[in-house]
Amino acid sequence: MSDIQFDIGSLQAAYQAGAGIADVIDTVLARIGAAGDPGIFIHIATRAELLAEAETLGPFDPVAKPLWGIPFAVKDNIDVGGMPTTAACAEYAYTPDRDATTVARLRAAGALVVGKTNLDQFATGLVGVRTPWPIPRNAVDPKLVPGGSSSGSAVATARGIVSFALGTDTAGSGRIPAGLNNIVGLKPTVGALSTAGVVPACRTLDCVSVFALTVDDAYVVLGAASGFDPGDPYSRSVPIAPPASRPPVLTVGVPAGPDRKFFGDVSMQSGFEAALATLEALGARLVEIPFGDFYATADLLYEGAWVAERYAAIRDFFEANEASLHPVTRKIIGGARNLSAADAFRGLYALQAYKARLAPVIASVDLFCVPTAPTHYAVDAVLADPIVTNSRLGTYTNFVNLLDMCGIAVPTGTRDDGLPMSVTLLAAAGRDALVASVGRDLHAASGLALGATGWRQPPARLDVAPAKDGIELVVVGAHLSGMPLNGQLKDLGARFCRAARTAPSYRLYELAGQTPPKPGLVRVGSSGAAIEVEVWRLGADAFGRFVAAIPPPLGIGTIDLDDGTSAKGFLAETAGLFAATDISAYGGWRSFVAKAHDTRRQLESMPPAE
Repeated sequence: MSDIQFDIGSLQAAYQAGAGIADVIDTVLARIGAAGDPGIFIHIATRAELLAEAETLGPFDPVAKPLWGIPFAVKDNIDVGGMPTTAACAEYAYTPDRDATTVARLRAAGALVVGKTNLDQFATGLVGVRTPWPIPRNAVDPKLVPGGSSSGSAVATARGIVSFALGTDTAGSGRIPAGLNNIVGLKPTVGALSTAGVVPACRTLDCVSVFALTVDDAYVVLGAASGFDPGDPYSRSVPIAPPASRPPVLTVGVPAGPDRKFFGDVSMQSGFEAALATLEALGARLVEIPFGDFYATADLLYEGAWVAERYAAIRDFFEANEASLHPVTRKIIGGARNLSAADAFRGLYALQAYKARLAPVIASVDLFCVPTAPTHYAVDAVLADPIVTNSRLGTYTNFVNLLDMCGIAVPTGTRDDGLPMSVTLLAAAGRDALVASVGRDLHAASGLALGATGWRQPPARLDVAPAKDGIELVVVGAHLSGMPLNGQLKDLGARFCRAARTAPSYRLYELAGQTPPKPGLVRVGSSGAAIEVEVWRLGADAFGRFVAAIPPPLGIGTIDLDDGTSAKGFLAETAGLFAATDISAYGGWRSFVAKAHDTRRQLESMPPAE
């Protein structure tokens, strides 16, 4: 059992083949010992405790319990019933009598809690060294910081001690440690995972995050633990749809060249450029975005309102036990004593202004790709300059929760100096499935081993078929991915399902007098052709709102596809074909538009007539 891969699919296959859960538990404990790193865990369950919990699971049943027998670790600012919660401050310790909601849901799905992991004290930091316990050693290179604040959770996952681990993420604590340890860090939409039972840092921004060896594993965990929690006033009902295939055209915003910050780290810059080239090879269209307002938003996080919020979270303890805090943590949180309510409101007003300014920018692309961290730091460098180094690590993370975005950090390769390279994919709240689907493809393209284990990446294990709920919609023209009106679908929460072709019984026309240009699809029977289309899925209410806004001569009818299925989609009234041009020979609207663009460019390049 000692050589078994702990990604969820491999471990479930081992159980299916007859592996015993006691053997898995022994492997976990053996790997903890082999790591020889006392900084990873603050508390570890005993073998007897783990066996007793395993006894409650019943026989192996991955359908009823999708995480049956899967070992996981929990950051020690998240409650596990019967285990002490310290937030990396021994004087703060208490032993809860019940699990945090997210932990309870994972246990109900069959997962086994191995122990509580180390962190930057009170989740204040991105470096992983602000702890009175030993500093966890980076799993890839022990000279590097492990990243924080969820340091122990990332290292435990990267070493293959557990299949996944919970962290928290307020300013990047679920992403930076992932990037520095060659694993996946999923930061869901704020509110998707309950924070009931989590020691708050900034309660309005906090979210539980997931560290895993693969995107599939992280998303399985998200699906098992998500859901509205009436016990958490910041909980939201965020639909966690399964990741689908990537749309044929995907617009990815990236920081404009002059705005990219690497603080002199040319290896990180080269690694990021290589990751962008991989995205382009996967079919993404990169759009350079000025990033000044994103950086200005990030700067707000350690000013005014949100520093005061950290102080408010532990004020009584802080005032009674100030000397027990780590010196750097004490300095940061204690700075809130000099702030006034006016300072807090000033920060809130500034954030609202940036939100308004950036909303159309965020909506202008499908998602963003940024470096997970702008550079790597050695432990010695961070200890010598704890504030500046920490601040720089948050360059591409601090603004995310402030702007209500979801994200996922994924490994993309190895830098030219041998250190791990990672990027983070970001999107507007609720688009978790999109960033996961792109992240999965990007990670797979890297060909990297998992974490620091040397294990091969397993095949994708999630069913990428579209969700069963909602209504499929066939789009033909300006609503195709990458086309001018596709944003109308995304604004309604539509999800791309698949590219398809109609049955060979349709004709496609360019309609006259339409702005932007639009096609019309008409059923003609045996004299027709197969036309390229896309199938998207909307909720029933969104579908109704979308259909109500369709202008004549277009309407919705039933479209037959060449795979024998049918779905509702755009059709044109024959009365609207006056002066229209039959473009069926192009096979689809996208091909027609591309050809028309090439023709126009050729005409523009021709010398003027004499």
